[in-house]
Amino acid sequence: MSWAAEEFKGIDLGDERLNKRAFLLAEQLAAKPTASIPAACGGWAETQAAYRFMAQDKVAWTDILAPHIACSKARMREHDVVLCLQDTTELNFSGQEIAGLGPLSYEAQRGMYVHPTYAVSLAREPLGVLDAWMWAREPKDESGERDGIRESLRWTEGYQRIAEYAEELPGTRLVYVADRESDLLELMQTAHELDYPADWLIRSKHNRNLPNGNKLWRDVSNGEALGEIRFILPSRQHQKAREVFQQVWLKRVALPNKQGGQIEVTCLIAREVNAPKGVKAIEWRLLTNRRAETFEAAAELIDWYRARWEIELFFHVLKNGCRVEALQLSTIERLELALALYMVVSWRIARLMRLGRTCPNLNAELLFDRDEWQGAFILNKKKPPQMPPNLNEVVRLVAMLGGFLARKGDGEPGVKTIWLGLQRVMDFAAGLSFAREIQAGRLVCNDMLIAWRY
Repeated sequence: MSWAAEEFKGIDLGDERLNKRAFLLAEQLAAKPTASIPAACGGWAETQAAYRFMAQDKVAWTDILAPHIACSKARMREHDVVLCLQDTTELNFSGQEIAGLGPLSYEAQRGMYVHPTYAVSLAREPLGVLDAWMWAREPKDESGERDGIRESLRWTEGYQRIAEYAEELPGTRLVYVADRESDLLELMQTAHELDYPADWLIRSKHNRNLPNGNKLWRDVSNGEALGEIRFILPSRQHQKAREVFQQVWLKRVALPNKQGGQIEVTCLIAREVNAPKGVKAIEWRLLTNRRAETFEAAAELIDWYRARWEIELFFHVLKNGCRVEALQLSTIERLELALALYMVVSWRIARLMRLGRTCPNLNAELLFDRDEWQGAFILNKKKPPQMPPNLNEVVRLVAMLGGFLARKGDGEPGVKTIWLGLQRVMDFAAGLSFAREIQAGRLVCNDMLIAWRY
């Protein structure tokens, strides 16, 4: 069974033909993530079928994502703690005639927003997409006001959905992790009223007043630091990787809520010291419902927050690897169906990269078909082994086809070289399958099945 057939097993779109088209499309889009839908489908008939699928009025994007969510929860059950990362990205479709789009950060831009919940293990293994908000903003009226949904709801509702999953996964502690925009008393109050079925860890945006009259951040960082942590900050946005040293403060405080009561939270401040000249020092101010009283507990929370970078990688694959902003579909509803498929594809690419690093000795056939891993060897002019190799070896070979040099000091490949290499491997695997058709005396050509004998 292919990875897509396994991941979409149990899908119910109301028609078995639609079910099969869903995992076939997932396979096609994953094989050529940077290609357009016509290029990924490889023929006019397949392209027409793909566009007919996206035009299904009775199919919701939630129906497409449902089997993947079920698989994600099964993977989550294998872990004691799972981090549920949330963030928002905007998709810019300016210049395209797509019905239902709205303004973005700049009012003249046209597009939509995607806000997924992305589950990862403590080892940063991507476990799957659990939920998503997808919407387009209403334009501002003459008074500068904007109608439509209250966008801050996505953070609170995101926590509520994680709380529901927590009840289904009693052996796994779920932790909601989000950036500054999620610093909302409404979210904290909701978690408190639900009695914290899932923990939350967010970056503080507001320097709130405390009951003792002090400001939050000054009150917490007043006095000696608990200790100092150090870690390697990965390279990003043309900045080189560098070592970071942070001093850490920790304190349990009471925040006034809007009902006249208080919510107890732990506030952690991690402030960089001796930052390189010309580089802005990194300071994280974190809030959580969890009790943390030791330096070790503080270091653990910082490590969990740093895992939030995984959702940025996910967006990188979705927007630059799968190039979803180049989709040419006529309505936002059709975009949503396509995005549901592309989110699963993006998860798989990110998962290959991370497992190749953290679980290098896994059997490659857990994630690659035999034709695929053998193709990775052959395209690199290496003889395939008789037995399936380990995952790291295959991932590196795939990445080498995408430009990874694999020199001694190059470390492990990133997602970009993997998605580029996957296209070549998938084309090769498709060629092997086609060759078998010929050897069996059957040749597939366009939409016709032609009997062909030697």
